[in-house]
Amino acid sequence: MKKHVGEGLYIKKGGWKFSGDVPLKFDNHIQRSVPLYFEGHNQICDLCDFFVKNESIIYDLGCSTGTLSLKLAEYNKEKNGVQVIGVDVEPEMIKMAQKKMKTYPYLNDSNMHFVVDDVTKIEIEAADLIVCYYTVQFISPSVRQEFINKLYKNLNCGGALLLFEKVRGADARFQDVLTSLYTDFKIRQGYSAEDIIAKAKSLEGILKPFSTQENIVMLKDAGFNEINTIQKYICFEGFMAIK
Repeated sequence: MKKHVGEGLYIKKGGWKFSGDVPLKFDNHIQRSVPLYFEGHNQICDLCDFFVKNESIIYDLGCSTGTLSLKLAEYNKEKNGVQVIGVDVEPEMIKMAQKKMKTYPYLNDSNMHFVVDDVTKIEIEAADLIVCYYTVQFISPSVRQEFINKLYKNLNCGGALLLFEKVRGADARFQDVLTSLYTDFKIRQGYSAEDIIAKAKSLEGILKPFSTQENIVMLKDAGFNEINTIQKYICFEGFMAIK
């Protein structure tokens, strides 16, 4: 039986997916569900000044409706030959992204390109910046390390991986606190208790977050030695890893 999870979306237990009605309502839903969601976009754009130069390639892996990809392309439009590549496995997400792109007359396939593909399987060119914005948490833990290894391998020396994730608490006590604080946040966003429970149930077996330490170990095992948290709010964390 499907339950309401907010924004007119009805999802069954363990049935969350990014197709169907989700692309049309994604931007509003995610803004209300993830703290500092669009602030994180602005921070990532600001970080481009440290890593993106003329002829740089930027990847936004798991780009959803392309909001961040388009911001990155706009932010770097004065640099020569910069390419932003947004990748998502859901065709409807990419269709939404391409529709948004039409409102940016100075963007075309030479500087902003959207691709329908599985981020774990796509071939990645040498890049100066790779962004995984709340993407890796949905990748099976069995292939997650291999995926991060691939990103490290295909970053240029001095390039950066920006990894934003929902994170688990370090132990059961901290997890209880984080869950309670996040519930309070969603209540302040106007979600009902039923919405919150239904959304949590819909993500069972779909969303598989690591703890902060587990993410750091994964990055180090891939080869990253320079790792720093750049955003943190309750159980949401952004990591910057430099090759």
